[in-house]
Amino acid sequence: MSKADVVIGCFYGDEGKGKVIDYLAADADIAVRATGGDNAGHTIKVDGVKYAMHLIPSGILSGHTTGIIGNGVVLNPEVLLKEIDNLTEHGYDVEHYLKISDKTHVILPYHSMLDVALEKVRTSKIGTTGKGIGPSYCDKFERSGLRMEDFYSASFRDKLKELVESRKALLKFYDPDNRDIDKVLDFGTIYETYSSYGQRLRPFVCDTITLLHKALEQNKKVIVEGAQATLLDIDFGSYPYVTSSNPTIGGILTGTGLSASDIGNVYGIIKAYSSRVGEGPYVTELLDATGDRIRELGHEYGTTTGRPRRCGWLDLVTLKYAKRVNGLTALSVNHLDTIGKFDQIRVCVAYDCGGHVTEDFSTNLEFLNRAKPVYKEFPGNFGDISRCTSFEELPDNAKAYIGFIEEYMGIPVKFIGTGADREEMLVRE
Repeated sequence: MSKADVVIGCFYGDEGKGKVIDYLAADADIAVRATGGDNAGHTIKVDGVKYAMHLIPSGILSGHTTGIIGNGVVLNPEVLLKEIDNLTEHGYDVEHYLKISDKTHVILPYHSMLDVALEKVRTSKIGTTGKGIGPSYCDKFERSGLRMEDFYSASFRDKLKELVESRKALLKFYDPDNRDIDKVLDFGTIYETYSSYGQRLRPFVCDTITLLHKALEQNKKVIVEGAQATLLDIDFGSYPYVTSSNPTIGGILTGTGLSASDIGNVYGIIKAYSSRVGEGPYVTELLDATGDRIRELGHEYGTTTGRPRRCGWLDLVTLKYAKRVNGLTALSVNHLDTIGKFDQIRVCVAYDCGGHVTEDFSTNLEFLNRAKPVYKEFPGNFGDISRCTSFEELPDNAKAYIGFIEEYMGIPVKFIGTGADREEMLVRE
């Protein structure tokens, strides 16, 4: 019986998970998306075409891998249908290679409206994308959410009507000055629109839990695509500046129906520096010309929002925490070419918090806001490494940088990103 390999972001997202997923999907039978919604995005270039995948597992781009949207995802049907249409226009056989869990929760128009309204009244902004992800998960755990299977039940109309009317009242409480609530949340329009969505998506909806377990029993290769990243986890991230799901290994299990014994390799994805979008603490952030230069060299702008990302040096204290929480077995270091353009490279190896130096991470906000990074310096100037075809071909400075990460972490670096294209990645056995 085969095991499912997992790809997980180690910091704040945007680490380049899609590139590793794309490589693993080359001989994978199934790629699964387990958590989050269309607030996440994997960007992959295939034959000169850039694909920004927000809901469909990017593994589907192999052309022969079945993509599964798991039960832990919250799904915006309008966004999904646009992705389906885009892939179909580019020649992908989505009809045969996409499956959606019948237990996947659906994002409705009032979710995004609530998201925006709640952020507006907060004194301390979370930095939400406003796409309705949090309110949709709230409905899920409040046990009033709409799941894909509900589209095809006899009670669909009544359940939808109850939800729309109750959330309309809630919105008028939180956003009393919004005069568009009745217009946007007109039940007749929503019912007609979402009934249409449901019918278009019906061929893709099935019991994906049974499908996954049967695939493993048949020794098929399964990979699970993490969305967002460890420090955005609702439990283990820098709360409250987090997402509304568990993008760590626990969420992989609850978002797919896989068990702990079904998991094989767990690949932690990082960049050779770090970045963050949105509010919240960030110990190694560089609010200077160096941070600006990293952003421009690394093209650090959000896949989903286009927002400029906050940038800084690599933080190995955080990475050690991600290893512990997720049980990482190996790493992928992306953007080695980007950081190699600097004369000197810094890496955070400890935190100094009021004179107490530690290598142990904490999500406590007071601790993080007081912590100062303790750096180790490395020589840069790697030159053009995009043409390197093996680790041995990298310049000594680059090999030393990777070697130190391995030594500090105690696990190997299996993947090394040397450029933006899908082929520009070294794979070490």
